[in-house]
Amino acid sequence: MAGEIPDLEALERTGTGKGAARQARRDGMVPGVVFGGDKEPLAINLPFNKLLQRLRKGRFKSTLFNLKVEGHDDVRVICRDVQRDVVKDLPTHVDLMRLRRTTKINLFIPVEFINEGAAPGLKKGGVLTAVRPEVELVVTAGDIPEKLTVDLTGLNIGDTVTISDITLPEGTKPTIDRDFVIANISAPSGLRSADNEDDAEEVAEAPSEE
Repeated sequence: MAGEIPDLEALERTGTGKGAARQARRDGMVPGVVFGGDKEPLAINLPFNKLLQRLRKGRFKSTLFNLKVEGHDDVRVICRDVQRDVVKDLPTHVDLMRLRRTTKINLFIPVEFINEGAAPGLKKGGVLTAVRPEVELVVTAGDIPEKLTVDLTGLNIGDTVTISDITLPEGTKPTIDRDFVIANISAPSGLRSADNEDDAEEVAEAPSEE
């Protein structure tokens, strides 16, 4: 399970319709609705500033949140839509969907690298490049991995780690079908430069064909 599911705090909105929504915006709130999960839709207000901070962090629609509304049980939700002002590009309404434990959703899961000291390539001065520091996966809401672990033991310069090298939790799969690269160990820049110079010298010294 994910260790830290961020909280999203909201207030229950009294009244519906355009009038209540306009009043919410005047009060520094963004109106929204929570639906799904075999329950009636719940009208809410989200603090504008906190919501804007979340949106600016990116991937708001692919982040799982723990929604906290006073007077209601906490519930896991994911954003399904953010309506914005066409001129100012600021949020004007948010749609959140309740999730069952069996619901399949797309989330970005961070990648953690372990046993760097056991990688011969890094001991030789190689550089670990995380091509994908996080991977988008199709996961089950009730069984979300906190992270993907990459064991670097035995990796040498020139080796790569692909998604097929990582053991994924049951019921979890990447959103991309092909076997894509997660990370690689490349030669240190100084060594690469020297190799390039050697190649250039070999080309220059090679006899020309008459």
